[in-house]
Amino acid sequence: MSGCGKHSLPNFTFMPDMSYSPAYKAQEVGAVRYPPAGTVSRDFQPYRYSALKADEVGSKLRNPLKRTADVLARGQTMYNTHCIVCHGSSGEGDGTIVPKYPRPPSLQSDKVSAWQDGSIFHVMTVGQNLMPSYRSQVDAADRWAIVHYIRALQRSKKPTAEDLRVANAR
Repeated sequence: MSGCGKHSLPNFTFMPDMSYSPAYKAQEVGAVRYPPAGTVSRDFQPYRYSALKADEVGSKLRNPLKRTADVLARGQTMYNTHCIVCHGSSGEGDGTIVPKYPRPPSLQSDKVSAWQDGSIFHVMTVGQNLMPSYRSQVDAADRWAIVHYIRALQRSKKPTAEDLRVANAR
């Protein structure tokens, strides 16, 4: 009897572990696969400033993105996705979550306005008080874009003399 015919059966099962592998439920012990010890993902970027406070980090980090229309648009999109529920559309801390949870600090406050870009980025990266870290949810470039958008929100509420001069020149 040939091994390739319509009525033939194989004499052995090639690679039986693949044919008859055990099924695991996701919550079952042994189903979770952890990476080998000492490995890191390809796109992992270590963050050296986790233990420092926001005002200590501000001078150590510089925003690598230029303020362009595309960067501001990306910052607005990411702000509206991740930040608006707590901080509100204008950054006043009046988001939709506020009646249920404590009001977050206003991004329009003199304290936050005086922070350097690196301090705002740091708070988004490691969290502060009730705000959790957004490091795993928001890519570093998007966090920097959000910083630019927050600066635009701040300037819309408190324009500088230069902003007013440019606006009047138009």
